Amino acid sequence: MSLSININSLKPLSASVPRVETQLNWNDYFGAFKVRWGIGRNSYIVKPGLYKVGKPNGESDVMVSANYKLSFDILRKNLDGLNSWILVLDTRGVNVWCAAGKGTFGTKELVKRIKLHEVDKLVNHKKVIVPQLGAVGIAAHEVKENTGFRVVYGPVRANDIKPFVDAGYKATPEMRRVTFPLKERVKLIPVELVYGKYFLLLVPAIFLILSGFSLRSYSFDNALISGGRAITNLFGAYIAGCVLNPIFLPCIPFRRFSLKGLLLGWLIASVLLYFRLLGASVIEIISWFLIIGSISSFLAMNFTGASTFTSLSGVKKEMRLALPLQFAAVSIGFIGWLITRFI
Repeated sequence: MSLSININSLKPLSASVPRVETQLNWNDYFGAFKVRWGIGRNSYIVKPGLYKVGKPNGESDVMVSANYKLSFDILRKNLDGLNSWILVLDTRGVNVWCAAGKGTFGTKELVKRIKLHEVDKLVNHKKVIVPQLGAVGIAAHEVKENTGFRVVYGPVRANDIKPFVDAGYKATPEMRRVTFPLKERVKLIPVELVYGKYFLLLVPAIFLILSGFSLRSYSFDNALISGGRAITNLFGAYIAGCVLNPIFLPCIPFRRFSLKGLLLGWLIASVLLYFRLLGASVIEIISWFLIIGSISSFLAMNFTGASTFTSLSGVKKEMRLALPLQFAAVSIGFIGWLITRFI
């Protein structure tokens, strides 16, 4: 009687863990570029599970990440020179901070992944490093009770991981501070622009068509001339809310984003007025101030979800107050502008 042995079954568990590189390639950068422009954003994911960087062993750290590929890539890029394990949670393609707020980067998922991938058989230290921005979704004591693993909260930014580890897993106040610098705000502008693509196509088309109407007849020349001015004004409102608001965010008075956008919209409207693009009559000028201000206010308010200093309750309160006023202002402005076509 012969005894057959599967040699693969004798390999250590670590041998079956896929290795990832810390150097990003052209596909990674191109994928990140597309996601910044809203292309394939909902499917830009990595498979949840366990990965390794370098040649980790039983003493190597276990870094926890979301399965949003942009987050995963930033983490592995900053692990260059370290031998580490990466435990990727199933956050349904959402980044760590947002997923923690939604509950997908949470205690149950972390416990599940630690057990499912038998992390206790890979390391001896019983410790996982969770990004600080994921802390709101993780109950450290429950993870400890269910897995025996202690949760250590890492720094806010992935580029601080090496200094954090070198300092004995102690973070400086700077590592704990959440910032929102110009560089990070500018990165979010493309996707804000893309999300409003239907506004850029549909609304200008409506204004272009309606610009040709008058009491006497329909004029294609008026449609091109007046419609061209209208499109310029609408584009100005769009730029104020989607581009200028993120760039000048800390410098704009008011805490509420709707008021920040309103102020920027009116500043842009004033510039357009100077160049005589808002029309000749008082009614048309006032109408454009209402339209541009309300559009810019609404678009700026959308940026609350990307900022680091707004709360869910605060955003809901602002929207309850601002949305009816924005709708009323843009409606009155549109009606006023339409009336000027016939007087």
